[in-house]
Amino acid sequence: MSALGGTPVLRETAPGHVWPVGTSLTDDGALVLGGADVREIAQVHGTPCFVLDELTFRRRARMFVGAFEQAFGAIGSGVDVYYAGKSFLSVAVARWAREEGLRVDTCTGGELAVALRADVPGAEIGLHGNNKSDDEIARAIEARVGRIVLDSPAEIERVARLAAIAGRDETDPVPVMVRVTTGIHAGGHEFISTAHEDQKFGVPLAGGAALATLEAVLAHPALELLGAHSHIGSQIQDAAAFEAAARAMLGLRADLARSSGVLVPELDLGGGYGIAYTPEDVPIDVDGVARALAATVRDACAELGTSVPRISIEPGRSIVGPAGVTLYSVGVVKAVTVGGASDDETAVRTYVSVDGGMSDNIRPALYGARYLGRLANRPGDDASLRARVVGKHCESGDIVLPDVELPTDVTPGDLIAVPATGAYGRSMASNYNHVLRPPVIGVKDGELRVLVRRETEDDLLALDLG
Repeated sequence: MSALGGTPVLRETAPGHVWPVGTSLTDDGALVLGGADVREIAQVHGTPCFVLDELTFRRRARMFVGAFEQAFGAIGSGVDVYYAGKSFLSVAVARWAREEGLRVDTCTGGELAVALRADVPGAEIGLHGNNKSDDEIARAIEARVGRIVLDSPAEIERVARLAAIAGRDETDPVPVMVRVTTGIHAGGHEFISTAHEDQKFGVPLAGGAALATLEAVLAHPALELLGAHSHIGSQIQDAAAFEAAARAMLGLRADLARSSGVLVPELDLGGGYGIAYTPEDVPIDVDGVARALAATVRDACAELGTSVPRISIEPGRSIVGPAGVTLYSVGVVKAVTVGGASDDETAVRTYVSVDGGMSDNIRPALYGARYLGRLANRPGDDASLRARVVGKHCESGDIVLPDVELPTDVTPGDLIAVPATGAYGRSMASNYNHVLRPPVIGVKDGELRVLVRRETEDDLLALDLG
């Protein structure tokens, strides 16, 4: 095998960039992920499929734990790193996260069930959600989760009532946090920017609503107020927005101490750390962000005259995203003449149809997200063409790669690999057009392991009662 490094589309192979760590090519030009030839993966498990490199996941998990523990330890604070399960959660992944020192953040009863199936202790699980059901809250209380994040004032009475039903009182309170919308906007698309005031998450900092909600929690003996929670968006590329949010949250914490005499012990500064989807993208500097945030917390607490709180963060995409690659098989290759205002503007676009699409990666259609892709089973000829890789669904917007360079001899049966799909591919997958959701195949040291099996027609039909 030869290490990747010579071709532009694969020039970045370090952890944290586009391809999983250790990605390489065989002598005859096929892609190797986690020591496994993609041709073997496709032959054994079919396509489309998600390939998840265990080593990359574990290294990135350790990177976050190490960077934040070192930075905040230097200012006398502790850190809890929660893996944001919404990015992708399976029993195996939850176990990997815990083995690398992470806790698990869930936002539905289903995610909570997976974490519990993975034997993650309840104390190391958090439950989010802007519209939690009574059943979800009750199960979280029964599992003794480490925190329930309250998303609205109305949840206070509901959680307190369900805590009482479960026999919890001031001697054994249910730990909670309050999600606060700081008004600080960050993220790559409006749909994933989550801290502006006019949206569904959290309680606004403006107007005193967040402070009033925190005070209201303190009035319930069966609830233990751990602190406040902030999440400002996703795919954030620098530390500035995190620092601004931290200052706002520390100010709120000090305001609560002045009004109630209670200085809460924790703050959660959320996730949203950006990754590279293309070689031109610059992933966030985790060490740099950790140091910058720690310095901000230290300085702001000194200015406010408060002690430094324990901090928690919630990386998800930034851990699992670079660990994942989606493999597709090429079906139809079709050249389409695209006319312009004059004959001189007439061009040809080559459409390369693959056996997946928006049912396994909705982000291009939903957010306009852009990915890298390449021929994966062989080198192809020296010439190249600008192609559009599309899926098999009945939507003209079913586009995987709107503009990608592929060899001119791309043909049915070839494999296309799309990296940086570990996050939000399988977790947002659907059965649109009754397409079966792909499996997740773990790779490590050349060994293949099915983490999530491929759906079957029997799975589909089992839900249809006729």
